[in-house]
Amino acid sequence: MSAWNKIYETFDPIAFTLFYMPIHWYGIMYVLALLSALYIGKYFIKKDKLDFKSKELDSYFFYVEIGVILGARLGYILFYDTQTLYYISHPWQIFNPFVNGEFVGIRGMSYHGAVLGFLIATYMYSKKHKIEFGKIMDLVAISVPLAFVFGRIGNFLNKELIGRETDVPWGILVDGILRHPSQLYEAILEGFGVFIVVYAYRRFQKFSGELILVYGTSYGLFRAIAEIWRAPDAQIGYICCNFITFGQALSLGMSLIGVVAWLYFKNKSKKRGSF
Repeated sequence: MSAWNKIYETFDPIAFTLFYMPIHWYGIMYVLALLSALYIGKYFIKKDKLDFKSKELDSYFFYVEIGVILGARLGYILFYDTQTLYYISHPWQIFNPFVNGEFVGIRGMSYHGAVLGFLIATYMYSKKHKIEFGKIMDLVAISVPLAFVFGRIGNFLNKELIGRETDVPWGILVDGILRHPSQLYEAILEGFGVFIVVYAYRRFQKFSGELILVYGTSYGLFRAIAEIWRAPDAQIGYICCNFITFGQALSLGMSLIGVVAWLYFKNKSKKRGSF
């Protein structure tokens, strides 16, 4: 086997140590994801001459960062964790990065939970600063996909969300079993794939908020496809036909909601004569 197949045997998930605290590549990737989303957003504000000030985006970024982190962690505990009742009765442990006095970081984040946290944070920001919700969401739709690539690379480097067993030559050995590098498939589909769809659709946009609906629909579809090669969560397993995962069900539901919302708002825009 090649060095690529055995990458986890030689790769150190800790990038460096700062004041005796290990800094993991996983955390670095997520910081890069957040920062790249911010600067991609600023780029498109200038490129498309959007009615959105750069300072407003900086303020919004603060709201979103808190919403995404809270939503992702709480979503994982509610949707995936096997110790949900423990965390509900011990909420101070939800963000405790220490186990038996050892720093291990905060593990267990849910994308769908992050989406809920993000939506709530965006709604609160739009109300407080009196900025149209749809306008903010359209900017998000074009800013997030490429940044999401860093997040999936972080999953890969952290040896989590592993793929299903395979015999393909580019498979990765995980605990002695060759598996699909499904995190990288997701980086391509959910990151580059969704960006291409949203970027191409910009010229056809008819109403405020349409791009985020296109993003949600395409993300859900690409995520469901990517999960064909991703192993189900060990604590949940397959939920149907020994093939469908919980993540696929959530993602397809996300796409369905996106399509229904798009049809509703498209029809509403037609009635208003905005087409």
